Formats: sequence, C-alpha cells, structure tokens
Amino acid sequence: MVRMEKDEFQEQLNHAQDLMSEEKFSDALKLLESLKDIEKKMDLDYTLTHKFYQLLSNCKSLYNQQIILKSLNKAKSQNTISITFQELKTLLKDELDIEESILGREVELLVLRGVLSCKLEGDKIIF
Repeated sequence: MVRMEKDEFQEQLNHAQDLMSEEKFSDALKLLESLKDIEKKMDLDYTLTHKFYQLLSNCKSLYNQQIILKSLNKAKSQNTISITFQELKTLLKDELDIEESILGREVELLVLRGVLSCKLEGDKIIF
C-alpha cells in the first residue's frame, strides 16, 4: 500500500490541474486514477475529497471531448456534411468506449465552449 500525506495528495491534485491546464488530459487522468485507491484509504476532509472527484470527473470529460473533437474535425476535413451520433460512436470505438447519451452531452459541451461549430438536430451533427 502506498502511503501519502494530505499535503502530498494536495500537491498531486495541483499537478493534475496543471496538466489539465496544459491540455495533457491523458496524463492528468492517469495521475488521478492512480490517486483513487489512495484517496479511499485516506481520511481526507470533505473539501479535498470533493475537489479530487470534481477534478477526476472534469478530466474524464475533457479527455473525451479532446478525442471527440479530433474525430469530428477529421470528418469535417473529408467534406462530411453531417454525422449521426451512432456513426461517431463507431468512429471512436478504438479510442473511446462511450455511451451515446454521454457522447451527446460531450458534443453539446464542445458547442457550448465554442470549440465546435455545428448544429445538432436529433441524432445528427450538421457541420
């Protein structure tokens, strides 16, 4: 079992945040996943536990969005006019195992963040 002090745990969270700021979501996710077992065995206050799980959730979402955006940009560059969420899920199958409902939310977040310009109509993404 790896032992860690609260200050060191906080430092690791800060490091994960820095990695996320640099858009190194994969590295941040690996770090946060490695802290999961440690967190469960530690007696952390609510604020630190909340921060940990919030970072983990945000990092997973941003990592998903990064991969989704890459696939959508590739589809757009091939002069694709539209793509269904099912088609997108098929394109992503080697990199990302994601439910269609979550895929839809991640695409909506990309649009809300202004990173993706498209129109969503039912189960279609129209470029």
